[in-house]
Amino acid sequence: MKRLTAILLLAAVMLSLAACGAAEPEPTADPHEGMIYVNTGANYEWVDLAEGVPVSTLTEDDFEAGEDGIPVYTGEAYDTRLGIDVSFYQGDIDWQKVAEQGVEFAMIRCGYRGSSEGELFVDEKFEQNMQGAIDAGLDVGVYFFSQSLGAIEAAEEALFVLDLIKGYAITMPVAFDWEPLEGSRAEDIDRDELTASALVFCEMVKDAGYTPCVYLYRYIAYYDYELSRLAGIPLWIGAPGSTLDFYYEAAIWQFSFTSRLEGIDADVDMNLQFYAPGSDPACPTPEPTPEPSETPEPAESPAPSDAAE
Repeated sequence: MKRLTAILLLAAVMLSLAACGAAEPEPTADPHEGMIYVNTGANYEWVDLAEGVPVSTLTEDDFEAGEDGIPVYTGEAYDTRLGIDVSFYQGDIDWQKVAEQGVEFAMIRCGYRGSSEGELFVDEKFEQNMQGAIDAGLDVGVYFFSQSLGAIEAAEEALFVLDLIKGYAITMPVAFDWEPLEGSRAEDIDRDELTASALVFCEMVKDAGYTPCVYLYRYIAYYDYELSRLAGIPLWIGAPGSTLDFYYEAAIWQFSFTSRLEGIDADVDMNLQFYAPGSDPACPTPEPTPEPSETPEPAESPAPSDAAE
Protein backbone atom coordinates (compact mmCIF):
# COMPACT_ATOMS: atom_id res chain seq x y z
CA MET A 1 0.00 0.00 0.00
CA LYS A 2 2.83 2.42 0.90
CA ARG A 3 4.50 1.67 -2.40
CA LEU A 4 1.31 2.42 -4.33
CA THR A 5 0.91 5.70 -2.43
CA ALA A 6 4.49 6.76 -3.31
CA ILE A 7 3.93 5.99 -6.99
CA LEU A 8 0.71 8.01 -7.00
CA LEU A 9 2.43 10.97 -5.31
CA LEU A 10 5.29 10.90 -7.87
CA ALA A 11 2.81 10.84 -10.73
CA ALA A 12 0.96 13.79 -9.23
CA VAL A 13 4.16 15.82 -8.96
CA MET A 14 5.07 15.10 -12.60
CA LEU A 15 1.58 16.09 -13.77
CA SER A 16 1.81 19.27 -11.74
CA LEU A 17 5.13 20.22 -13.34
CA ALA A 18 3.76 19.50 -16.81
CA ALA A 19 0.68 21.61 -16.08
CA CYS A 20 2.91 24.52 -15.01
CA GLY A 21 4.65 24.34 -18.41
CA ALA A 22 8.14 23.64 -17.07
CA ALA A 23 10.55 24.61 -19.90
CA GLU A 24 13.67 22.85 -21.03
CA PRO A 25 16.87 24.66 -19.94
CA GLU A 26 18.24 27.15 -22.50
CA PRO A 27 21.11 25.68 -24.55
CA THR A 28 24.49 27.21 -23.76
CA ALA A 29 25.63 29.62 -26.50
CA ASP A 30 28.68 28.55 -28.47
CA PRO A 31 31.40 31.05 -27.45
CA HIS A 32 33.27 30.34 -30.71
CA GLU A 33 30.41 30.76 -33.15
CA GLY A 34 31.65 32.49 -36.30
CA MET A 35 35.27 31.81 -35.37
CA ILE A 36 38.01 29.49 -36.67
CA TYR A 37 40.67 27.55 -34.77
CA VAL A 38 44.02 28.22 -36.42
CA ASN A 39 47.76 28.28 -35.98
CA THR A 40 48.58 31.97 -35.57
CA GLY A 41 52.31 31.32 -35.67
CA ALA A 42 52.46 31.72 -31.90
CA ASN A 43 49.87 29.15 -30.85
CA TYR A 44 46.60 27.53 -31.89
CA GLU A 45 43.86 30.04 -31.13
CA TRP A 46 40.27 30.93 -31.93
CA VAL A 47 40.07 33.97 -34.23
CA ASP A 48 37.26 35.71 -36.08
CA LEU A 49 36.40 34.41 -39.55
CA ALA A 50 37.12 36.90 -42.34
CA GLU A 51 33.99 36.94 -44.47
CA GLY A 52 34.46 36.77 -48.23
CA VAL A 53 38.11 35.71 -48.19
CA PRO A 54 38.67 32.45 -50.12
CA VAL A 55 39.57 29.53 -47.87
CA SER A 56 42.60 27.35 -48.58
CA THR A 57 42.00 23.77 -49.68
CA LEU A 58 45.57 22.69 -48.94
CA THR A 59 46.25 19.95 -46.40
CA GLU A 60 49.33 18.38 -44.86
CA ASP A 61 48.96 15.47 -47.30
CA ASP A 62 49.57 17.86 -50.22
CA PHE A 63 53.26 18.30 -49.34
CA GLU A 64 56.34 16.19 -48.98
CA ALA A 65 59.96 17.04 -48.23
CA GLY A 66 62.13 17.49 -51.26
CA GLU A 67 65.82 18.06 -51.77
CA ASP A 68 67.47 20.23 -49.09
CA GLY A 69 64.20 20.23 -47.15
CA ILE A 70 62.37 22.32 -49.73
CA PRO A 71 58.66 21.42 -49.55
CA VAL A 72 57.22 19.89 -52.71
CA TYR A 73 53.53 20.33 -53.50
CA THR A 74 52.08 16.97 -54.59
CA GLY A 75 48.43 17.94 -54.95
CA GLU A 76 46.52 18.55 -58.18
CA ALA A 77 44.79 21.87 -57.58
CA TYR A 78 47.86 23.98 -58.45
CA ASP A 79 51.11 24.12 -60.29
CA THR A 80 53.98 25.63 -58.30
CA ARG A 81 57.38 27.16 -58.87
CA LEU A 82 60.28 28.16 -56.66
CA GLY A 83 61.32 31.71 -55.86
CA ILE A 84 63.27 33.88 -53.44
CA ASP A 85 62.88 37.35 -51.97
CA VAL A 86 65.90 39.56 -51.36
CA SER A 87 67.10 42.97 -50.27
CA PHE A 88 70.47 44.61 -49.64
CA TYR A 89 70.89 42.23 -46.68
CA GLN A 90 71.84 39.45 -49.13
CA GLY A 91 74.74 41.50 -50.53
CA ASP A 92 75.99 40.89 -54.05
CA ILE A 93 74.13 38.00 -55.67
CA ASP A 94 75.29 35.74 -58.50
CA TRP A 95 71.90 35.52 -60.17
CA GLN A 96 72.99 33.02 -62.81
CA LYS A 97 73.97 30.53 -60.09
CA VAL A 98 70.65 31.16 -58.36
CA ALA A 99 68.73 30.43 -61.56
CA GLU A 100 70.71 27.23 -62.14
CA GLN A 101 69.34 25.87 -58.83
CA GLY A 102 65.74 25.93 -60.02
CA VAL A 103 64.74 29.39 -58.82
CA GLU A 104 62.30 30.89 -61.33
CA PHE A 105 61.20 34.16 -59.75
CA ALA A 106 62.40 36.82 -57.35
CA MET A 107 60.58 39.33 -55.16
CA ILE A 108 63.01 42.23 -54.72
CA ARG A 109 62.78 44.96 -52.11
CA CYS A 110 62.63 48.24 -53.96
CA GLY A 111 62.49 50.50 -50.92
CA TYR A 112 61.26 51.17 -47.43
CA ARG A 113 59.95 53.85 -45.09
CA GLY A 114 62.12 54.66 -42.11
CA SER A 115 60.69 53.43 -38.84
CA SER A 116 61.50 56.58 -36.85
CA GLU A 117 61.37 59.68 -39.04
CA GLY A 118 59.26 58.15 -41.80
CA GLU A 119 61.45 59.10 -44.76
CA LEU A 120 61.30 57.03 -47.96
CA PHE A 121 64.43 55.22 -49.11
CA VAL A 122 65.45 53.14 -52.13
CA ASP A 123 66.96 49.75 -51.26
CA GLU A 124 70.72 49.97 -51.83
CA LYS A 125 70.77 46.86 -54.06
CA PHE A 126 67.47 47.45 -55.87
CA GLU A 127 68.78 48.29 -59.33
CA GLN A 128 71.57 45.70 -59.15
CA ASN A 129 69.18 42.95 -58.05
CA MET A 130 66.52 43.84 -60.62
CA GLN A 131 68.89 43.82 -63.55
CA GLY A 132 70.74 40.73 -62.35
CA ALA A 133 67.55 38.71 -61.89
CA ILE A 134 66.09 39.80 -65.23
CA ASP A 135 69.34 39.04 -67.07
CA ALA A 136 69.31 35.54 -65.51
CA GLY A 137 65.83 34.93 -66.95
CA LEU A 138 63.83 35.18 -63.71
CA ASP A 139 60.40 36.74 -63.41
CA VAL A 140 60.63 39.65 -61.01
CA GLY A 141 58.31 41.47 -58.66
CA VAL A 142 58.96 43.98 -55.91
CA TYR A 143 57.96 44.68 -52.36
CA PHE A 144 57.99 47.87 -50.32
CA PHE A 145 58.56 47.74 -46.56
CA SER A 146 55.92 50.10 -45.20
CA GLN A 147 55.71 51.94 -41.93
CA SER A 148 52.68 53.89 -43.08
CA LEU A 149 50.44 55.62 -40.55
CA GLY A 150 47.40 55.58 -42.84
CA ALA A 151 46.00 55.98 -46.34
CA ILE A 152 47.76 59.26 -47.18
CA GLU A 153 51.22 57.88 -46.44
CA ALA A 154 50.38 54.62 -48.24
CA ALA A 155 49.50 56.62 -51.35
CA GLU A 156 52.88 58.37 -51.05
CA GLU A 157 54.56 54.96 -50.83
CA ALA A 158 52.70 53.67 -53.88
CA LEU A 159 53.75 56.67 -55.97
CA PHE A 160 57.34 56.17 -54.81
CA VAL A 161 57.28 52.50 -55.87
CA LEU A 162 55.58 53.13 -59.20
CA ASP A 163 58.23 55.68 -60.09
CA LEU A 164 61.01 53.21 -59.23
CA ILE A 165 59.68 50.31 -61.30
CA LYS A 166 58.43 52.09 -64.41
CA GLY A 167 61.52 51.14 -66.41
CA TYR A 168 61.37 47.41 -65.64
CA ALA A 169 59.34 44.45 -66.91
CA ILE A 170 57.54 43.53 -63.68
CA THR A 171 56.09 40.04 -64.14
CA MET A 172 55.35 39.21 -60.50
CA PRO A 173 53.25 41.13 -57.97
CA VAL A 174 54.02 44.52 -56.43
CA ALA A 175 53.65 43.88 -52.70
CA PHE A 176 52.76 45.97 -49.67
CA ASP A 177 54.79 44.68 -46.72
CA TRP A 178 53.98 46.07 -43.27
CA GLU A 179 55.48 44.44 -40.20
CA PRO A 180 55.42 45.58 -36.56
CA LEU A 181 58.69 46.97 -35.25
CA GLU A 182 59.13 47.66 -31.54
CA GLY A 183 59.44 51.38 -30.91
CA SER A 184 58.63 52.33 -34.52
CA ARG A 185 56.39 55.20 -35.57
CA ALA A 186 53.79 52.68 -36.80
CA GLU A 187 53.93 50.33 -33.83
CA ASP A 188 50.49 51.38 -32.54
CA ILE A 189 48.66 51.70 -35.87
CA ASP A 190 45.11 50.38 -35.53
CA ARG A 191 43.43 47.78 -37.74
CA ASP A 192 41.42 50.31 -39.71
CA GLU A 193 44.44 52.49 -40.55
CA LEU A 194 46.61 49.50 -41.46
CA THR A 195 43.93 47.97 -43.66
CA ALA A 196 43.29 51.33 -45.34
CA SER A 197 47.03 51.65 -46.00
CA ALA A 198 47.16 48.28 -47.76
CA LEU A 199 43.99 48.98 -49.74
CA VAL A 200 45.14 52.37 -51.03
CA PHE A 201 48.58 51.03 -51.96
CA CYS A 202 47.11 48.04 -53.79
CA GLU A 203 44.44 50.05 -55.61
CA MET A 204 47.05 52.49 -56.93
CA VAL A 205 49.30 49.62 -58.02
CA LYS A 206 46.36 47.94 -59.76
CA ASP A 207 45.30 51.17 -61.47
CA ALA A 208 48.85 51.48 -62.85
CA GLY A 209 48.49 48.07 -64.53
CA TYR A 210 50.44 45.87 -62.11
CA THR A 211 49.27 42.98 -59.92
CA PRO A 212 49.18 44.04 -56.25
CA CYS A 213 49.51 41.78 -53.24
CA VAL A 214 49.87 42.02 -49.48
CA TYR A 215 52.68 40.32 -47.59
CA LEU A 216 51.86 39.24 -44.03
CA TYR A 217 52.57 36.72 -41.31
CA ARG A 218 49.78 34.49 -40.01
CA TYR A 219 49.52 36.50 -36.77
CA ILE A 220 49.33 39.79 -38.68
CA ALA A 221 46.67 38.36 -40.98
CA TYR A 222 44.47 37.12 -38.16
CA TYR A 223 44.89 40.01 -35.70
CA ASP A 224 46.29 43.18 -37.31
CA TYR A 225 44.31 43.39 -40.56
CA GLU A 226 40.58 43.57 -41.20
CA LEU A 227 41.19 40.76 -43.67
CA SER A 228 37.67 40.73 -45.11
CA ARG A 229 38.36 44.20 -46.59
CA LEU A 230 41.30 42.73 -48.51
CA ALA A 231 39.16 40.07 -50.21
CA GLY A 232 40.21 39.85 -53.86
CA ILE A 233 43.79 40.99 -53.27
CA PRO A 234 46.38 38.18 -53.57
CA LEU A 235 48.13 37.30 -50.31
CA TRP A 236 51.80 36.46 -49.84
CA ILE A 237 52.06 34.57 -46.55
CA GLY A 238 55.18 34.19 -44.44
CA ALA A 239 54.74 30.88 -42.60
CA PRO A 240 57.97 28.89 -42.31
CA GLY A 241 57.51 25.15 -42.21
CA SER A 242 57.09 22.00 -44.29
CA THR A 243 53.36 22.47 -44.99
CA LEU A 244 51.22 25.54 -45.52
CA ASP A 245 48.64 25.74 -42.75
CA PHE A 246 47.34 29.28 -43.36
CA TYR A 247 43.52 29.19 -43.29
CA TYR A 248 43.02 31.36 -46.39
CA GLU A 249 44.24 31.05 -49.97
CA ALA A 250 47.74 32.36 -50.63
CA ALA A 251 49.24 33.17 -54.02
CA ILE A 252 52.80 32.92 -52.67
CA TRP A 253 54.06 31.01 -49.63
CA GLN A 254 57.30 32.08 -47.98
CA PHE A 255 58.25 28.77 -46.39
CA SER A 256 61.76 29.59 -45.11
CA PHE A 257 63.64 32.58 -43.71
CA THR A 258 66.99 30.82 -43.45
CA SER A 259 67.68 28.90 -46.66
CA ARG A 260 71.10 28.82 -48.31
CA LEU A 261 71.80 28.93 -52.04
CA GLU A 262 74.95 29.00 -54.12
CA GLY A 263 75.53 32.54 -55.32
CA ILE A 264 74.20 34.15 -52.12
CA ASP A 265 76.53 34.54 -49.14
CA ALA A 266 73.74 34.92 -46.57
CA ASP A 267 70.50 33.37 -45.46
CA VAL A 268 67.70 33.93 -47.96
CA ASP A 269 63.90 33.65 -47.84
CA MET A 270 62.43 31.00 -50.16
CA ASN A 271 58.94 30.85 -51.61
CA LEU A 272 56.50 28.74 -53.59
CA GLN A 273 54.09 30.38 -55.99
CA PHE A 274 50.72 28.66 -56.55
CA TYR A 275 48.91 29.07 -59.87
CA ALA A 276 46.25 27.35 -61.96
CA PRO A 277 47.49 24.17 -63.67
CA GLY A 278 48.69 24.81 -67.19
CA SER A 279 48.38 28.60 -66.92
CA ASP A 280 51.12 31.20 -67.30
CA PRO A 281 52.33 32.05 -63.78
CA ALA A 282 53.74 35.42 -64.82
CA CYS A 283 51.66 38.50 -64.09
CA PRO A 284 50.74 40.75 -67.01
CA THR A 285 53.07 43.67 -67.59
CA PRO A 286 51.46 47.10 -68.12
CA GLU A 287 51.90 48.76 -71.48
CA PRO A 288 54.70 51.32 -71.45
CA THR A 289 53.55 54.90 -71.16
CA PRO A 290 53.79 56.55 -74.58
CA GLU A 291 56.06 59.54 -74.92
CA PRO A 292 54.04 62.77 -74.90
CA SER A 293 53.60 64.21 -78.36
CA GLU A 294 54.93 67.67 -79.08
CA THR A 295 52.44 70.29 -77.97
CA PRO A 296 51.46 72.56 -80.87
CA GLU A 297 51.88 76.27 -80.49
CA PRO A 298 48.59 77.88 -79.44
CA ALA A 299 46.84 79.78 -82.21
CA GLU A 300 46.56 83.54 -81.88
CA SER A 301 43.25 84.77 -80.55
CA PRO A 302 41.13 86.43 -83.23
CA ALA A 303 40.77 90.17 -83.00
CA PRO A 304 37.48 91.22 -81.43
CA SER A 305 34.81 92.30 -83.90
CA ASP A 306 33.34 95.75 -83.84
CA ALA A 307 30.06 94.30 -82.64
CA ALA A 308 31.71 92.89 -79.52
CA GLU A 309 33.26 96.17 -78.50
